[in-house]
Parts: sequence; C-alpha cells; structure tokens
Amino acid sequence: MSQIIDQVQAALQNIDKELEKYPALKELEKQIPVPKSYILLGFVGFYFILIFLNIGGIGQLLSNIAGLVIPGYYSLLALETPGKADDTQYLTYWVVFATLNVFEFWSKAILYWVPFYYLFKTAFLLYIGLPQYGGAELVYKALVKPLAQKLVNIHPQGGPSDSLKAQAQSAVNAAENHIPQGHSTGVSH
Repeated sequence: MSQIIDQVQAALQNIDKELEKYPALKELEKQIPVPKSYILLGFVGFYFILIFLNIGGIGQLLSNIAGLVIPGYYSLLALETPGKADDTQYLTYWVVFATLNVFEFWSKAILYWVPFYYLFKTAFLLYIGLPQYGGAELVYKALVKPLAQKLVNIHPQGGPSDSLKAQAQSAVNAAENHIPQGHSTGVSH
C-alpha cells in the first residue's frame, strides 16, 4: 500500500514540476496554500463531474471543448515540426472527430437514452486526441477508412503528384509519336 502512495506522490510532484512553467498557477498557489497539482486535479475532476451530470446539456459543450482545445493545441505544435508523423496523427484525429460529431448530430434522439454518453465521448476524444495513446490511428484504420473506401471509393493509390506525373509522361509519349525520327524533342528520359 505504501508503494502505491509513494507512486502517487511522485506523480503529483512530477505534475507540480511541469506546472512550474505557468506563472498564473504559481501565483494561484501563493494565494491559496494548495499545491498546483491538487488545483489541476480538482479542476479536471470538477470538469468531468459537470460532464457526467450534464445539467442543462452542458455535457455536450464541455465534451466538445475538451475535444477541440487539447487536440487543437497539439495540432498547432505539430504544424511547426518538420516530421510528418504528428501531422498524420492530428489529421486523422480531426477526421474521426468530425465523423463522430456528424453521427452525433443525426442521432441525438438515440443518444439521449445512452446514460453518460458525453462522459464516454470525452474519454474517447482524449484517447484519440492525446499523442501518447495513438487512438486516432486505430479508430481510423478500423472504422473510418473501411467506411470511406466503401462510400467514397477512396483507395490507397498514388497521390495527386503521381497522377500529374503520369499525365505529363503520357503527353510526352504522345508528342514523341508525332515527331519524325531524327528530330530531338529536348526531353530527356
């Protein structure tokens, strides 16, 4: 039992270290004698309680805010990195997020009867939106991509540049067929 308590305290200390970057939280910690990690966990707990209770339909709004703000922040960071992997992660996230919201819009009458739907939705959005889990890629490959391939005829082929290249090569070949032998086209292969 003491090992679990030690792990929890170590995790709280790590959270406090990470939150040192934010002057507003440091100032709040000075005003009320509560560690920053407790303030953050209290806010997150209160946020999830509001989603759980869904008073006045606020669960939907808070769920969508969580699904927009956190992945939105990571998407902006991903745009500034040179690699492609994080761009793919968040492009995939936004496709899944949009698909979920369209489905939700058309099935509100059904979702009304699903208890704690917005709590589950928020947990799901965080799972697919946080980079450490990679849930967006899993959901995309398992659900969205097969559906898109059936409905929109999307198949993994070459991109637009491959199509353009093929058209250009076809034009060059057609031009070469109309030029008499011995004349140079100026095009090298």
